[in-house]
Amino acid sequence: MNKKNFLSLFCVLGIAAVQAQSTDTSFRNYLQAIPSSNLQSKMVAVPAGTFKMGSADADKQKEADETPQREVSVDAFWMGAYEVTYDEFNAFFLDESISQNTSVDAVTRPSSPYIDMTLGMGKAGGFPANSMQQYGALMYCKWLYKKTGVFFRLPTEAEWEYACRAGATTVYPFGNDAKELDKYAWFKTNSDNRYHKVGEKQPNAWGLYDMLGNVGEWVLDQYSETYFTTIGDKAKNPLIEPTNRYPRTVKGGTYQDEAKELRSANRTKSDPVWNRRDPQIPKSKWWNADAPFIGFRIIRPLKQPTAEEAEAFFQKYLGEDL
Repeated sequence: MNKKNFLSLFCVLGIAAVQAQSTDTSFRNYLQAIPSSNLQSKMVAVPAGTFKMGSADADKQKEADETPQREVSVDAFWMGAYEVTYDEFNAFFLDESISQNTSVDAVTRPSSPYIDMTLGMGKAGGFPANSMQQYGALMYCKWLYKKTGVFFRLPTEAEWEYACRAGATTVYPFGNDAKELDKYAWFKTNSDNRYHKVGEKQPNAWGLYDMLGNVGEWVLDQYSETYFTTIGDKAKNPLIEPTNRYPRTVKGGTYQDEAKELRSANRTKSDPVWNRRDPQIPKSKWWNADAPFIGFRIIRPLKQPTAEEAEAFFQKYLGEDL
């Protein structure tokens, strides 16, 4: 074998080894390297299971769009232990290789926001990424996929609630008494009307932080007032697929919300008013000028899609018609 062929083979084997390392992770918690940075994101292994989704009849705070409670099953996945941070999202925002490297083609960098979307509440050092549209959150997932070869996405509403409850059947993951909420969440009572660094409160039973409060979190689903009627009972991996840009579903409540809005079953629908101050025509697909209270966290399905399935997924959720 001549030197040129040997070097080519070495490069191929090296790339294959890196790809294997990024995808061959046994089902346990692990640290995911964030490309174009020295950051790592802790991913928590969430086992497959069945749970009661929505609000029980006995919950006096239940809302109409949280009922009737249904039995739902979900497959296993990894979920970020924390909300995606500003630092992690900024690695994507600043990645100059996107426009130069064909290995990350079909990914565009976020547009520059015309104002400070954090409103002075905090950026680097562990504050949550915020103010982005669902599109921006999903483009971050696509960037991770293109850079690592591992498929990441937003959780479905069912996956999110399953992970939030962490086996609990109570109103909150820790019980029914809102007086305990201060230990687990930043919300209207204790937040000083600002979001805080991720992971400063106690995690739920599965080691997930800030599932309640701080910034609300995008999920994949189109919002539907009749979600539970639509999915029916004993649904497996339910998902209301998107047909319109508005409304999509947000879970978890925010630092601005009262305790009742942080219940595991509570559901929020996205609103165009979150971007009313954006002067662009059309308005930005990336940013919500008036929603510093919205962020996201990611999941990695245990069963990875094929390359064709992954591309179809991103086309469906990032298509211009939506």
